[in-house]
Amino acid sequence: MAEGRVRKGFDLGQITEDRNDLRREENEMTVSKLVTSYSIYRTAAGFGVLAASESGLVDHRLPFGTSTVEEARAWAAECYPFATGESALTRTGVKLLEAYFAGEPVSFDLPLDLGGFTSFQKEVYHRVFGIGYGKVMSYGEVAAACGSPKGARAIGGAMARNRLPVIIPCHRVLAGNGQLTGFTAPGGVASKKDLLVMEGADFNARGALKPLFSGRL
Repeated sequence: MAEGRVRKGFDLGQITEDRNDLRREENEMTVSKLVTSYSIYRTAAGFGVLAASESGLVDHRLPFGTSTVEEARAWAAECYPFATGESALTRTGVKLLEAYFAGEPVSFDLPLDLGGFTSFQKEVYHRVFGIGYGKVMSYGEVAAACGSPKGARAIGGAMARNRLPVIIPCHRVLAGNGQLTGFTAPGGVASKKDLLVMEGADFNARGALKPLFSGRL
């Protein structure tokens, strides 16, 4: 059998899913070691958790699906075993997140810790971080901005591993036709749409972003 080929009978979809699961587990292990502080915040959608290392913000759990502060605390205690409480950075961050979820345009000009990511992923996150409130880009546009015009799929992979949704606004990255695609944060694609609608987006009957939205698509 030629090297690199998959033997007949193997499920390529399952192999990809298994690899993604492994990467998620590795990412979670990295986060658990990095986090030294976290804060919990409340929105109309539920309770979110923002975590930081000594160097910057490192993880953000969106509030969708977490209905009580006790549930948020239990989740944080399990995921951040080395955290010792809040920090000035996490307190500042959750104030901005509360304002954002109250409908205010917010810029998250805070230090970020992207430890554990590749140089390519860091470049992608830098580009996506610059997509402003009420703006969007396609995966292809982000790829081109990163110097890889044919790398839309790689951009999607980086978005799936984003530990800081909303702060690094991966919800503002869409398919080239304006369709919503995968969103690995709590709530999935429905949460992605909710965030965009909150920022002023409008969608047509097919679920694609209308051109009049103030984005680049």
